[in-house]
Amino acid sequence: MKLNVTVQFANRRLGVPHVRSLTKWAVAAAEQRSKGHATAELTIRVVGAAESRRLNRTWRGKDKPTNVLSFPGEASSAQARAAANRQSPTTSSFLLGDLAICAPVVAREAREQGKPATAHWAHMVVHGVLHLLGYDHENDRDAELMEARERKLLERFGYPDPYA
Repeated sequence: MKLNVTVQFANRRLGVPHVRSLTKWAVAAAEQRSKGHATAELTIRVVGAAESRRLNRTWRGKDKPTNVLSFPGEASSAQARAAANRQSPTTSSFLLGDLAICAPVVAREAREQGKPATAHWAHMVVHGVLHLLGYDHENDRDAELMEARERKLLERFGYPDPYA
């Protein structure tokens, strides 16, 4: 799957990785074993605490900012995964979805967890994209699958296990 990434900044860019890095991590997370030629669109929006809190309250019923929120696009997660695994070339395009990543929460978590900020940003991008592709962590089995995929992807970039 070819992934076109748009990055929006609704917050100060201080401490936020470069657009190239955010894009690189998103593209890596969207890669599948069988690469088709479907084109997907993804928007990564870097937000502040107030916007993250509003989104989290509206969509998840939790009245606090959070690190990353994933909003699936026009294709369902199952459709997105099917498009990513197509064997034959296609010119179809679909909206994979949007990520809202809260810069202050990511920075705080990295400090509190003693992690390099860049590694934590990479994890949030990968985690969010995997959610858009249908991965979740609602039960132990699904969490193990998602976390294994995250570890493998982050290791490719030289980042440590985010769950260690």
